[in-house]
Amino acid sequence: MLKVNEIFLSIQGESSFSGLPCIFVRMSGCNLHCEWCDTPYHSENAKSLSIDDIVARVTEFNDIDLVEITGGEPLIQEETSELMQLLLDKGYTVLLETNGSQPINGLPIKVHKIIDVKCPSSGESDSFDRSNLIYINPASDEIKFVIADRADFEFARDFINYNNLWGYQILFSCVFERITPDKLIAWTLSERLHVRFQLQIHKYIWDPEKRGV
Repeated sequence: MLKVNEIFLSIQGESSFSGLPCIFVRMSGCNLHCEWCDTPYHSENAKSLSIDDIVARVTEFNDIDLVEITGGEPLIQEETSELMQLLLDKGYTVLLETNGSQPINGLPIKVHKIIDVKCPSSGESDSFDRSNLIYINPASDEIKFVIADRADFEFARDFINYNNLWGYQILFSCVFERITPDKLIAWTLSERLHVRFQLQIHKYIWDPEKRGV
């Protein structure tokens, strides 16, 4: 059984899949406590569902073949990997949003992993499991930095340099309402960093406090 907060259909608001229709399976619970967590409700009203129950709910959204497993932190529940494999077997493209603190080795090969590296403003900058760097696929996985200020920006730049991650798919995102997009873009361009800037577009389309989007 898996603890699930919500399952819903929306558009993908982040990553290189941004703008596409996507089914979200939000798992309940997280091992971190980020200062700017944008889903603090992830543990509310958690439901215990079997993998078959979850897949049945996903298949109710006819003709949508993109699914994201998110949270909270999905990988603190052991059966998450089995869920992703079953969705892959059924022909879905599967995205995993993970906070980077949990091991990603052993996950299904075809899962597109979006892996956070927590910056200092989160209060969790020591949480990243560096052994995960070995298991990141540069062709399909993405490494995300959510940035609130100049210190976060420099942390992200230095992390990329130190770990020789240029050539990987790198995402820079703003902490919503903590830094303006133009400022982060200006820093990125001034240092000629080859990263993909992204907005959480769902927060600009709907009220940022709205759930199920």
